Amino acid sequence: MNHTDNFDLGLRNRRAVLGDAWVDQSLAKGNEFTAEWQDFITRYAWHEIWGRPGLDHRTRRLLVLTTTLSLARWEEFELHIGAAIRGGIPVAEIQETLMQSAIYAGVPAANTAFKLAGEVMKAHGITFAPRPLTPEHRVSTHRTFSTPELRILRQGKGTPVLLSHALGLDVHMWDHLARELAPTHQVLRYDHRGHGESDAPSGPYSLDDLIDDAARVIREAGCGPVVWVGVSMGGMVGQGVAIKHPELIKALVIANSTCHYPEAAQAAWQARVAKVQAEGLGSIADMVMQRYFTEAVRGALPELERSARQTLLRASPQGYVGCCQAISTIDFREALGQLKVPTLVIAGQQDQGTPVSMSEQIVRAIPGARLAVINEASHISVLEAPQAFTQLVQDFLQTL
Repeated sequence: MNHTDNFDLGLRNRRAVLGDAWVDQSLAKGNEFTAEWQDFITRYAWHEIWGRPGLDHRTRRLLVLTTTLSLARWEEFELHIGAAIRGGIPVAEIQETLMQSAIYAGVPAANTAFKLAGEVMKAHGITFAPRPLTPEHRVSTHRTFSTPELRILRQGKGTPVLLSHALGLDVHMWDHLARELAPTHQVLRYDHRGHGESDAPSGPYSLDDLIDDAARVIREAGCGPVVWVGVSMGGMVGQGVAIKHPELIKALVIANSTCHYPEAAQAAWQARVAKVQAEGLGSIADMVMQRYFTEAVRGALPELERSARQTLLRASPQGYVGCCQAISTIDFREALGQLKVPTLVIAGQQDQGTPVSMSEQIVRAIPGARLAVINEASHISVLEAPQAFTQLVQDFLQTL
């Protein structure tokens, strides 16, 4: 005989979503007038509805936030915000849910929701860095006039710094560094073709295509010469811009990058291209995440990996393949010797994709270049070790 009735089943869900303390408090408050109501909602809402297989608990949590916001049920809204945080829902997903709800529920309700959500998050120890919308800090969005159209973000004032992202990511890879630099520098960042909100023209692409894209961004922004900061593919493109368009580059920061791939690596690039063409970006996502981040970072910061994975999967498969084909042929070993700009090369000690030896090769090739190694980082060092990366860049900028 099954001794678990619908009340017990509903109670399991109710505890899983709201936590034992709140549920115990609610049950203890029952009296002759309210007990049947508590029994009913536990059986019906928490078992019959929350127990249905059609949606997972994460989705149902977000739907409850939308509904309670729309109906201005603020006591329940605060309760479920806290429950969502304790249940591991990323803050970014809560923010997006409130933004989406605002379109249909209206600005006054959304203002209240953001205020209350912020208070609940603060009570849970979640704080946020300042992000003023004053002219020197606000991020403005632009697109190139020429094609393919590329999205550009611009903020701050001062010496121009251009940030160029890694393969499979987008401009938001730089959110932290851009905020840190904006008080003293004009910061530009752009989505490479095939990534983020930039166009994804038909391939194949060449490395010269990516280099000329970058030159267009600088010229159309009217801010050259720039200090170029690039990670991985962004570092490769930066080398190419400095070689092909030296008047546009004031200094270089080349991170987690290379100036040449050996034959074995080129074969691996070809295999990656074939897999994406046959099976889509999802087929390589696990492999890419393992290269992006160390195992320790993936375990300690699951939201970081989740965000990077989502960005990769939003990229255009055609654009991703085109960029793979472009950078796999890189060979600047001889040309780097002609550069005359200050250069900092940053490597991740645990980087498998572009190991320290590749950074050392760049340093040997560029006159006066120096190397900095971040011990705890793998391939996307600006995300794995943001404080260390930012400090290296700021110290370098102060020498210019």
